[in-house]
Amino acid sequence: MFGNYLIGLREGLEASLVVCILIAYLVKTGRRDALRPVWAGIAVAVLLAFGFGCALTFGSQELTFEAQEALGGSLSIVAVGLVTWMVFWMRRTARHLKQELTGRLDAALQMGTAALVATAFLAVGREGLETALFVWASVRASNDGTHGPLIGVLLGLATAVVLGWLFYRGALRINLAKFFTWTGGMLVIVAAGVLAYGVHDLQEAGWVPGLRNLAFDISGTIPPDSWYGTLLKGVFNFQPDPTVVQVAVWALYLVLTLALFLSPVGFGPGKPKVKGTDAQASDSAQAQAR
Repeated sequence: MFGNYLIGLREGLEASLVVCILIAYLVKTGRRDALRPVWAGIAVAVLLAFGFGCALTFGSQELTFEAQEALGGSLSIVAVGLVTWMVFWMRRTARHLKQELTGRLDAALQMGTAALVATAFLAVGREGLETALFVWASVRASNDGTHGPLIGVLLGLATAVVLGWLFYRGALRINLAKFFTWTGGMLVIVAAGVLAYGVHDLQEAGWVPGLRNLAFDISGTIPPDSWYGTLLKGVFNFQPDPTVVQVAVWALYLVLTLALFLSPVGFGPGKPKVKGTDAQASDSAQAQAR
């Protein structure tokens, strides 16, 4: 449940910050008349993400077992790819998010209502679709037969909405650069578990060999239905009897991704870390609300 809460919190907070910056900028510049089309674009983006999640959940139930496993495994890998890209992108551009969004909004204000709707829709819609896909893959990987994973996601999203509102009101100040670094690292660990489960789905579908070649089996030591087994499953998508391919993919992804993520050279050229920049990043949303 914690892993899914982290997904909802991290993804939801990004969307909340985007909304906060857009709305605060319009209020600050005296363009309250543009709030309605912006909210319309945000609403359409949220509905699209919700519809996409429903389509993934209910549409796959009509497929055969092999087709379900192939679809689930493929989409899990796609979700991990998107989330990995998002983690690196946010770490690299968190300091410049305000300037990027307000620049787009200035251009949209000159083009008219349709451009405002499109700007808000694209800014929030990308986050929403990524969230829906990764949440679906993570909940499917949890596979604990309860509503715990979904509840964790909803609690994370609710927390993100509250934090976004507090940012807008100027009542909350945190170091966003450090926040996205720590949560990004934890999200990489969650993504590694989703990736391993996706590979297992592809093995079930017959797309990847080695389904019967177990790396180890510690089900007797860590029963999946025990409280600690459930905890490990909920946080890390831990499986007590993974295949050799699953372990290899999990370890390779985790080691390489974390090494690159924690290395300063992994964030692209031309953005050196300057003393004091992190502190400025923590106030990006609040500065727009004043």
